[in-house]
Formats: sequence, structure tokens, C-alpha cells
Amino acid sequence: MPLRYTFRQLEYFVAVGETGSIAAASHLVNVSSPSISAGVSQLEDELGVKLFVRRHAQGLTPTAAGRQLLEQAKYVLRQAAEIQDLAGDLSGFIRGPLSIGCLSTFAQTVLPGLRQSFVSQYEDVRITQIEADQSELFSLLRQAKIDVALTYDLSLPRDLHFLPILELPPLVALNETHPLAELSEITVEELASHPMVLLDLPHSSDYFLSFFATKGLRANIAERTRDMAVMRGLVANGFGFSIVNFRPANDLAPDGKPLRFVPLAGDQRPMKLGFLTGSDTDRTQLLKTFLAHAESWIEGRADALLGIKSA
Repeated sequence: MPLRYTFRQLEYFVAVGETGSIAAASHLVNVSSPSISAGVSQLEDELGVKLFVRRHAQGLTPTAAGRQLLEQAKYVLRQAAEIQDLAGDLSGFIRGPLSIGCLSTFAQTVLPGLRQSFVSQYEDVRITQIEADQSELFSLLRQAKIDVALTYDLSLPRDLHFLPILELPPLVALNETHPLAELSEITVEELASHPMVLLDLPHSSDYFLSFFATKGLRANIAERTRDMAVMRGLVANGFGFSIVNFRPANDLAPDGKPLRFVPLAGDQRPMKLGFLTGSDTDRTQLLKTFLAHAESWIEGRADALLGIKSA
């Protein structure tokens, strides 16, 4: 008996089942909401089974039959992906989908250029990206919702594998009129009495505050934000200094006001920028090719990422 449903319909079904709504599923798979809704309805018609209960206030909840079919649909999609990966390995032809997660603090600076350089060389690869904080990236990898994450070596769990590429030492971000802005480097002791704008993301905030704790000091936190651009704006407008590891492409806040970036003095632990994956023995040929390409691409831009200005 020929199949009357498609892998695309199964993909939409799984996306709705995992997110609980058409709108969230649309964002997850980067397809319009009407297409998601139509795909799920068509799958219900072909299977002759109601997959979801639609509740106005609570979104879509899988029926008893829907829950059973959801697990089987995930299995079928995994098997299909493995067949495609195996075919790519055997032929040496790089193609297929690749989902990349990236730490939100530098996603806008690194990931678009990296993606463009890879797909221009491998035109049959379809990349999707997700920006998230460190804890969310761990969860996405464990749920196999992303294939790889570009992030820092912060609080890394043992069940995930990290490939370090570049060390990024801490920098102090300052308003250009800040009393410490003209120094060639700044100590933690010099910073302690000044107001701080803390980039308050999971794991990242602990890293920044550890500089003070190891000296027996407490940071004078005046502002907190989870957004890198907001942090730069607050610093440029005189609300306090901040500490970063990733320097933006230019020394300007989003509103155009100038910033200064000064090295943090002392033997401070740098962050390591790299890629986080599941087991390093389960990497597909596509993922191996991407990691090799990305490592070369990032290393070739090390000066820019470290904020080293060319003469």
C-alpha cells in the first residue's frame, strides 16, 4: 500500500507536538503557520486519526492516539535522517539539514558570516539557527533539537563534548568619559567601587562576578540585563562599566555613542570559544565537515574577534 503522507507532514506534526502551538511550530521549523496547520490537517485526514485537541486558551494537546503516533513519527524522521547521513558518508556528497545553536551574546556577530561562508561552498546544505543562553543550549542538544552549539566553555556538562577553538580574555567596557577609561589595563580592585552593568545570563553572570569573589570583593551592581546590545547602551550612557569577552565589530553602542574596551588586569581565566556537540563518535559527515570549516573560518578572524585592530 503506497504511503499517502509525507516526511514534511510528519515534521510539522512533531513540531506542533513538541511546542504545543501552530505559531511556535512555525518558528521552530521556519515555515508559515498556515502551511503547518494545513500539513497537520492533511496528515489527520490521511491517517484517519485525530492527532490534537484544540483548546482556545491552551493551544494544541495531543490526543491519546496522537501521543503514540508522535513517538513513532520522531523515530521515522530519525531513521530518514540517518539514511541521508549514511548516503552522504558513502558518496562524499555534503548535503542535508544542519541546525546550529549559538550563545545569544555573539550570535549576531559570528553566525551569519559563518553560515554564509559554509553554504556558499556546500549549496545543498540547509542551515537553521537558534539563539539561546547556555542552559538552553545544553537542553536543545540533549533533546537533539540542534546538531551543534557555538558557545563558551561555561559550566559544561560531562555528557556533552566541547571542541575549543579560540581563547577570549575578559575586557572592561566603559563609557569614554569614565575615570578608568584612559588606563591601559584595569584591576578588579579599581573596578569594585564603580557601578557595574551586569550581563545577567545563566552561567555568564557567575563567571563575571567570580573576578570579584576571588579577591574577597563584591561587585557594585547598578544595572542588570540579559541583552548584549542593551548592556552596551547602558555603559555608553554612563550607567556603569561592564565586563565582556567578546568585542563587537565597532566600539559603538547601538545608539552610536562610543565605548572603550580595556583589558582586565591579572591572571584572569579567559573564556574559550568553541563548539559543543553530543557524543564525538556520532558525528555525521556533514557535521564533521561543518566543524572543520568553522574552525578554520573562526581562526582566520581571530584578530577581529579578539578586538585586535590592524595597523
